[in-house]
Amino acid sequence: MTDRALKQAHSQAQDLLDFIDASPSPWHAVDTAVQRLSKQGYSALDESQAWQLKAGQGYYVVRGGASIIAFHLGQKKPNETGFRLVGAHTDSPGLRLKPKAAYATDDLIRIGVEVYGGPILATFTDRDLSVAGRISVRSKNGFDLRLVKLDQPMLRLPNLAIHMNREVNDKGLLLNKQTELPLIFGQCEAGVDAEQVFLSQLAQSVNANAADLLSFELNVFDTQKGSFWGAKQAFIANSQLDNLASCHAALSALLASEKPMATTVCALFDHEEVGSESAIGASGSFLSDVLQRISSSQELDDDARLQAMARSFLVSADMAHAYHPNHPSAYEPCHHVLVNHGPVIKTNANHRYASNAESSARFMQLCEAAGVPYQQYAHRSDLGCGSTIGPIVAANLGVPSVDVGSPMWAMHSLRESAGVLDHAYMIAVLSALYRS
Repeated sequence: MTDRALKQAHSQAQDLLDFIDASPSPWHAVDTAVQRLSKQGYSALDESQAWQLKAGQGYYVVRGGASIIAFHLGQKKPNETGFRLVGAHTDSPGLRLKPKAAYATDDLIRIGVEVYGGPILATFTDRDLSVAGRISVRSKNGFDLRLVKLDQPMLRLPNLAIHMNREVNDKGLLLNKQTELPLIFGQCEAGVDAEQVFLSQLAQSVNANAADLLSFELNVFDTQKGSFWGAKQAFIANSQLDNLASCHAALSALLASEKPMATTVCALFDHEEVGSESAIGASGSFLSDVLQRISSSQELDDDARLQAMARSFLVSADMAHAYHPNHPSAYEPCHHVLVNHGPVIKTNANHRYASNAESSARFMQLCEAAGVPYQQYAHRSDLGCGSTIGPIVAANLGVPSVDVGSPMWAMHSLRESAGVLDHAYMIAVLSALYRS
């Protein structure tokens, strides 16, 4: 890679870190995406209204606040070219607050949480934590939904001292999800209602009265900003690289595609980490509804719409497991994918990933066209394999699909790591997809 290309890769990686730091929850991720799309002239659509779409224009539609589909109408109709689709997800595993979260014990206010998805719980200890998400606030017309992000460290999960947990370095840190995960919020004075103290803090952040807060969806996030690290600053570290890095790459590629021949689509879904079974998840109707409405706007009949789907191609972009040299036994021989060595094509015989020989070859050729290296990954046969939105969307739409991702370390940790070059490679190959 040339010095100029390396400089651009660092710029793209910094933009990714900024994107993640502005997006501590799925609702914030969608809001950040909306800001970027709007800035480049993409128009908002409302699912409850009629759509009037113009050729060559860009649009986006949000469902449920945490899922978004953006698209750019191509110069040719979809039945001639098919759709060029990239799918990713806005949610990350972690801790979510319970509806009545705050309570007092031992002169402390604690915050009750539930585990969302499959995080590495030990990584939440001894970190500067806070909360972000959305709150419903009573209004004259019913209620408004407002984003909330408490920027200062507000919560903490202190570790138990090694003097009381002598085997922690031999057996690992085990945390009971009910009794040992509540977070410390503050001290509680006698006669003070812990819940009101917490709600008042939330209300202040959205310029509302505590009595007007109806409900909330809040997750815990790490207030530490993303950073570069390592020799020549070759690596990045942040929360939510899985999977906001893929969201950022897809969005960046979409915004860079000018006057595409085919209609280009970037679909970012919530709830992947818990199975995608929701009205706004990849298993729902959101993407098929949008594609149907695009087809209708192009005056495609049922036969032409089916032609469009047969000519389409989906890239499911989700992060991949990089080889960790300290734990060689965790990996399949011949499948040691390396950081900063290019996108990873993920394959599983039981179809936990959507890749097959045809779709993999198509992605390989996109990489070659973009001048990007690629790698292949298969999980150890004696370890359970994760999955993605790829098989789900492929089944719903009936389109050829491939599962890919940038290699990373510490997936599902509160502080994950990846490579600067890999993010640039992913943007480049997704841009090649949108040009194809």
